[in-house]
Amino acid sequence: MNELRLLDPFAMDPLEDTFRSLLRPWRFEQVDAPPRIRLDVAEQNGAYAVRAEIPGARKEDIDVRIEGNLVTISAEMKKEWDDRKEGRVLRSERQYGHASRSFTLASPVDESKAGAKYENGVLELTLPKKSATATKRLSIQ
Repeated sequence: MNELRLLDPFAMDPLEDTFRSLLRPWRFEQVDAPPRIRLDVAEQNGAYAVRAEIPGARKEDIDVRIEGNLVTISAEMKKEWDDRKEGRVLRSERQYGHASRSFTLASPVDESKAGAKYENGVLELTLPKKSATATKRLSIQ
């Protein structure tokens, strides 16, 4: 016949519980990291060359804004996949996320001459520096 026992949390043996947990099957599932934008910024021939890695984003979902010397890159990322075997779906997953990155450059950017190109998950920006404005001397009357 089964014996009914009461659980007393203070009477538990921590050593026994540790060994019991080692015998349980281990299960590892990789948790997907939130989307990130990785940047490389270089200065070349009077312009800034920015290389941003945005894997999983479509060209239409990327937004680049320039305000003086502040550059903001943001993207909406969607990733969907499913495992099908013999017409049956055994697993179907989706991941949605938003990533944004802002950085300041040493000189203001000439927005009218800036260019962008996106290919294979890499966004390349060419941000020409604004030409230095000539100083104007005021005459005092």
